[in-house]
Amino acid sequence: MSKLQSIWAGALPTMPSDPLTSNTNVDVCIIGAGIAGLTAAYRLLKSGRRVTLLDAKTPGHAETAYTTAHLAWAIDDRFTRLAEIRGDEVAKLAAVSHQVAISDIQDIAKVERIECEFARVPGYLFSEFTDSLHILEEEEKTLNRLNIAHRHVDAIPLFRKPGIAFPEHARFHPGMYLSGLLEAVQRLGGVVKPDTSVVKITGGSPCTIETETGYTITARAVVVATNVPFDAGLILHTRIAAYTTYAIAIPIANGSVPDALYWDTEDPYHYVRILPASVDRPMDLLIVGGEDHKTGQAKNQLERWSALEAWAKSRIPNVGKAALHWSGQVFETLDGLGLIGRGAWGENVFVMTGDSGMGLTHGTLGGRLIADLVNGVQNPWEKVYDPNRWTVGAALTMLQENSNLAMQYADWFTGGDLSDEGDIAPGQGAIVRRGLRKIAVHRKPDGSICELSATCPHLGAVVRWNPGEQTWDCPAHGSRFTATGEVMHGPAVSGLEPEETPGNKNLPLAVGLTPQGS
Repeated sequence: MSKLQSIWAGALPTMPSDPLTSNTNVDVCIIGAGIAGLTAAYRLLKSGRRVTLLDAKTPGHAETAYTTAHLAWAIDDRFTRLAEIRGDEVAKLAAVSHQVAISDIQDIAKVERIECEFARVPGYLFSEFTDSLHILEEEEKTLNRLNIAHRHVDAIPLFRKPGIAFPEHARFHPGMYLSGLLEAVQRLGGVVKPDTSVVKITGGSPCTIETETGYTITARAVVVATNVPFDAGLILHTRIAAYTTYAIAIPIANGSVPDALYWDTEDPYHYVRILPASVDRPMDLLIVGGEDHKTGQAKNQLERWSALEAWAKSRIPNVGKAALHWSGQVFETLDGLGLIGRGAWGENVFVMTGDSGMGLTHGTLGGRLIADLVNGVQNPWEKVYDPNRWTVGAALTMLQENSNLAMQYADWFTGGDLSDEGDIAPGQGAIVRRGLRKIAVHRKPDGSICELSATCPHLGAVVRWNPGEQTWDCPAHGSRFTATGEVMHGPAVSGLEPEETPGNKNLPLAVGLTPQGS
């Protein structure tokens, strides 16, 4: 198995630990310092606002670090579906907004002199099989009606299948871009506080933001840019659904794959791009993503990366073994467009969520839109991305997603994964029922046992073990925790509670099991 690491890891921003250590007052407090939060901060600082960013980790090290970095303006869920649900005008504005987002990244990189390997490339949507050609035909009809730039291709490069070519897409190196954007934010006077977790937001005039360590920020406005909001009530969570997506990077001969973005019409779909060779990289890297599933709702995570590798080898000549593999989390909305704008749970509270697999462009256009809203500037995209919109055309999708969500709570009425925690292999975990309680049990590589409550602290679903990344994942709303219970991804803001008894003990290994490395 290849190394479990994002391809962007080496270039991600670095900062010394510097958490918030006093109460303070600012114009705008932004929670979350990925591409969405940093872009909003950059634009607000440019307009003269005093801005403080808080991040539970190091800026740029959350979900922005686990993308495949496609910069696409062609909507993942396709324009045909979007037009059916929201109408032609919204579909056209969606295309324009994502086009502007790509140009914004290009312009910011140029103005701030950020070397991030940005390049314009074409994008190709293609169908592998004849029974899915109707999808392309329907999409082409929609694109023609909406007058959206495209052209039909009988055999796209690389895959030699029928497809649609879209101009002026792009690719870049998000780690390098975020590092440069963070430097620009600090140079403009933005205060960035890593290792600062927020536990409560109260909207108003002013808003108050309470941190885990007890310090409070008061602000004229607060922006929640944490990929998925916390402290937002239940309604918003009925409009987004958490999915896990997988990616691999495979060394390939330089120039052997045309520099473009590729994605297919399958379900789950696959997407491909390259990272060209550079001074630090002697070979091109083929980045392949896909194999998505609802977070916490698959038992074969380890097989997902192998499936991506097999898919690439069967279609692209001279593809070898993956060097790196990683996963990310995306939050799908009912219509495939982000929820960006005024939050429904407090005055002067703004939110960016629902990346729908297009987090880099959604985060960038979201930063522009939020800055305009905070500054009282009219923006033509406000209604397009309104988090409080009622999407009548997606009622069936909403019913299906929320029926799935409700079903996850049935785990409280089932047995555990195993009846005996002694059967858990070193480095792995399982849910064990103990009376009315469910316990998340992890056997550490040294053979010792860590026992945690299996109850997600967000809204009480039962977490599940992810053997691919050795994490506990919540199948209801997408919270993720380390093997020992620390929160990795919201909406949960606190970790899994330790079991006081018997808990954290040494148990004999079942016959045939030995600690890793022995």
